[in-house]
Amino acid sequence: MVRTPRVLVVDDEPNIVDLLRMALRFHGFEVLTAATGRAALRLAVDESPDLVVLDVMLPDVDGFEVCRLLRAGGRDVPVVYLTARDAHRDKIAGLTYGGDDYVTKPFAIDELVARVRAVLRRSSPPDTDEGPGEAETLRFADVELDPDTHLVTRAGEAVELSPTEFLLLQYFLTNPHRVLSRPQILDAVWSPGFEGEPTVVDQYVSYLRRKLGRHGPALIHTQRGFGYALRLPRSS
Repeated sequence: MVRTPRVLVVDDEPNIVDLLRMALRFHGFEVLTAATGRAALRLAVDESPDLVVLDVMLPDVDGFEVCRLLRAGGRDVPVVYLTARDAHRDKIAGLTYGGDDYVTKPFAIDELVARVRAVLRRSSPPDTDEGPGEAETLRFADVELDPDTHLVTRAGEAVELSPTEFLLLQYFLTNPHRVLSRPQILDAVWSPGFEGEPTVVDQYVSYLRRKLGRHGPALIHTQRGFGYALRLPRSS
């Protein structure tokens, strides 16, 4: 039996909470709610939601810090920010702290539900009839990615990735040496028809490079005017 996805809505505006609760339940989600950042952190630990819809301007701990604390605590639950802060630097900050998408207020409820579904699709392993361990481990140089366990290592060291970073690396590993354009990456990782900023690709490539770069030389290279490619450094 398919389990109902559980979404934690974090916002201190009761009317928005009520709207999201009704809309998400109508579309088949189970909904938890919190009005503060600290309450959200407790529920994330106690209830293990499948996704968090997170306001940024909360009365105690702001949403960026909530997301940072979740990631620091090893929680890779996907996060969709929902906020009135629409400046480009705020969007970049939110993604830098580990968010998976960024929706600004005022918002269309249908768009938000579509974003939630898209993030859940790319953060959940596909349903298959194979038993655990059947999917092939992907390897390139000293990087290994196990699609079943979501374990990523480089040079034998574990690399902690967010769900979106994991899917981005998986896409590179299944297309080594190919130059992948931003539209190709958006379609494969964020889903076809993604309506966010294309620069999200550049941000997530930067995060992935930084995490892999802690354990060895750069493997993801920029092909100016075209996109990105996974390959060994030229000197190799």
